[in-house]
Amino acid sequence: MENRSVVTSFILTAYTELEDHRYVYFTGFLLLFILMLLVNIILITIIYIEASLHEPMYFLLCSLAGNGIYCTISLLPSILGHLMSHTYEISLTACLLQIFCLHTCASVEFNTLAVMGYDRYVAICHPLHYHQLMSHRKVCTLIALCWIYPCIVFGMYFILTAQLIYCDNIMEKVYCASFALVKLSCFDISLLNRVGLVELFLLTVPQLLMILFSYAQILRICLTASKESQAKAIQTCTPHLLAVINYTVGCFFEIISTRFNMSHVPHKARIFLALYFLIFPPVLNSVIYGISIQAIRVQVFKFFITCKKKLFTL
Repeated sequence: MENRSVVTSFILTAYTELEDHRYVYFTGFLLLFILMLLVNIILITIIYIEASLHEPMYFLLCSLAGNGIYCTISLLPSILGHLMSHTYEISLTACLLQIFCLHTCASVEFNTLAVMGYDRYVAICHPLHYHQLMSHRKVCTLIALCWIYPCIVFGMYFILTAQLIYCDNIMEKVYCASFALVKLSCFDISLLNRVGLVELFLLTVPQLLMILFSYAQILRICLTASKESQAKAIQTCTPHLLAVINYTVGCFFEIISTRFNMSHVPHKARIFLALYFLIFPPVLNSVIYGISIQAIRVQVFKFFITCKKKLFTL
């Protein structure tokens, strides 16, 4: 038992595959880090300062962008630090903190996308009662639940994980993942696996059902609507559908890279599969909505024109 308790840090061996071009990867991830922060901060700022955008959909978009910032700060500074390190070591405390942040980040993303799907359903299927059904108070409550619910549900699994004792400290990842960490435990993890399945169910199934219900109702309405109404519904739903698809692809990549034997796949491809889930949604969501929604495009142009004028007046 004494030897088992020695493991208080882990080696993230996936970084050994990036050693030959560490400075190239560091530069790329640094630029990506700046881009992720920039696009999400600009989006939140524009929605905050422009009164015409103080609508439920844009408040939810702010929540999505805020979660993008949370996810970015949880992951990329660690990657940048390890790329410049020669030990690739992470402490148990830092590993557990990273796991909590990344898993809650992923869940908040899915929760917010589910509520955004419900928002589109109300806007298209009940337009006359939209502001009553999606009042500012209700939207704020839903956003709060999107953030609190994952902390409570994942917190139960996280507490059990934090109490484990580990027999190995080699993790073939570029970041700490819950399943990868649990596999290093000295104990029987069958109970923890069952708890994990319950937690996974609670964090995915209700949200998935909400999205499916919302789009089933939207499709039902569109089938009997005019072509003009159908075109408007498609335009309204396209950004959300693209964000959901982007998130789903990322989840699929993460599942196959963590749960299945990927030894036949090149190591750098495995690293990309694992990172897609945590990097691309925060960047692409803001870009997708910024390009697709005219109101945001207009305000983005105004924002940059204002910034340009201020720079020239200095």
